[in-house]
Amino acid sequence: MKTQEMEFKGMCLSGFLMLLVFFLLIAGGVCSFVFLMDDGWMPLGITLGILSILLAVTTLGGFIMVEPNEARVVMFFGKYEGTFTKNGYYWLNPFNNAYKIPLKARNLDADPIKVNDKTGNPIMIGLVMVWKVKDTYRVMFNIDNDVNATAGVATTASGRMRVYENFVKIQADAALRRIAGEYAYDNIDGHDEVTLRSSGDVVQQRLEHAISESLEIAGIEVVEARISHLAYAPEIAAVMLRRQQADAILSARHKIVEGAVSMVKMAIDKLSEEEVVELDEDKKAAMVSNLLVVLCADEAAQPVLNTGTLHQ
Repeated sequence: MKTQEMEFKGMCLSGFLMLLVFFLLIAGGVCSFVFLMDDGWMPLGITLGILSILLAVTTLGGFIMVEPNEARVVMFFGKYEGTFTKNGYYWLNPFNNAYKIPLKARNLDADPIKVNDKTGNPIMIGLVMVWKVKDTYRVMFNIDNDVNATAGVATTASGRMRVYENFVKIQADAALRRIAGEYAYDNIDGHDEVTLRSSGDVVQQRLEHAISESLEIAGIEVVEARISHLAYAPEIAAVMLRRQQADAILSARHKIVEGAVSMVKMAIDKLSEEEVVELDEDKKAAMVSNLLVVLCADEAAQPVLNTGTLHQ
């Protein structure tokens, strides 16, 4: 989106110089009242004194102080004159309105919300985000500054920032709900796919992009956004935990069986190669059965000594 922000190029004087002018006007007004109050000079003294005081009071409206990472949006009777970003103490046209816009980075720590993932499972997901104002024109004029129906328009910097924070929170919440619905919580079926739980970098980039699209109209930049909380909803957490435990047990059993079969095959082949003992098919089957029981059992096997012979 093309920006309409521009640098302020209007009248800008040193604030300290104009502060000196202010005190000179006050002093001139006081001197006019004191030294020109004779009968012949009284009207002139009153006129000069009033004009000096009025000019001094008018001068007060032009002083601004701009801190680092801060900008002033300058308006002249409803017309955008530009954005003033020079740091220091300055004096502008007192008929200008200079609205303060902080440019510092801010945090948003959103509470976990309940949404449905791609497979329909209810999950609790939270968000933490770092954002800052990038375009002062859009953030000033593209967001409604009406705080609520009773509070009126936000005219202070803190009031406007509350409006911006509320706007960011709502847009981030909507983007988080959309992203959570695009991915499954976990890879239950064993497919190689992107999930909320296992694909942190991919989901983070997608989340940042989605929030940035929503906040572009407001001139707000997303510095970083990531998931801070992820869990199944309480009503299915126990069931899904048992399912995860069952998947873990099945996976472990699969590995144990693979290892046991490999060890049994190695034992039979080694016995045959070394000609330690000759085994017929029935003896091999019995040996395989016994070894698999020993290797795959959850508890330690109890040995039984055979003091007889292998021959019938």
